[in-house]
Amino acid sequence: MTITFLLPDKDYDPSESGIIWQALVDNGFDVQFATPQGDKSYADVRLVKTGLGILSPLLMPDKSALASYHKMTQCTAFAQPLRYQDVQVDTSQGIFVPGGHAQGIKSLLESATAQQLMVKAFNTDLPVGAVCHGVILLARSIDPGTGKSVLFGRKTTALERSMELSAWALTWLWLKNYYRTYSTSVATEVTKVLASPKDFQHGPLLPIRDTKLNLSAGFTVVDGNYVSARWPGDCHRLAADFVTLLRKNRAEA
Repeated sequence: MTITFLLPDKDYDPSESGIIWQALVDNGFDVQFATPQGDKSYADVRLVKTGLGILSPLLMPDKSALASYHKMTQCTAFAQPLRYQDVQVDTSQGIFVPGGHAQGIKSLLESATAQQLMVKAFNTDLPVGAVCHGVILLARSIDPGTGKSVLFGRKTTALERSMELSAWALTWLWLKNYYRTYSTSVATEVTKVLASPKDFQHGPLLPIRDTKLNLSAGFTVVDGNYVSARWPGDCHRLAADFVTLLRKNRAEA
């Protein structure tokens, strides 16, 4: 039994993948990767290497997160990803969906095959974790039996509109729409598919990055076997909550 990471062709966030992967392997879980066509997929090069100029201290991953990401890219499983269509939900112990805002993330968020996987995962109550833009994939995963998103009736969080628009405004002069993956904000799209707008859970107004030693600084929402978070700064807490779900399900199996 393994945990499946769904990655796009490119451009996912290195913190939202590396931190979770590190926590999983540190806790004895096997991780497999899946991409649209089974090709290796690397994170957004701007967040890994190029940087964000004077805003790098605010918006770039920290050294520890990048170290975990680079370690992840050196593991055997990373070099041998499955195709989305070859993922077997019934042999997975859980599925994790990282986010990212550069254009390459769309190859995951707009994939009908990935959306079908998420429908199967929710219908079998498989543990699922998602963060930031990754929650869009779930919002777009429509269960043919109900005609509604798998998030309908669930509580969730995702990238806050204020956080998304602030990053866009701060960088627009030289990066233009780098921080606007879509014209509609993540929070707006996700909220539209929920049973009630109140099911979108907002974290503290001022986001603070969490750490392994300060998980309480992060913000997550756990609803059954589903856990979500807003941004890279929540990922240590997200990792801990996802590991807890996986352990609980393994104990009950």
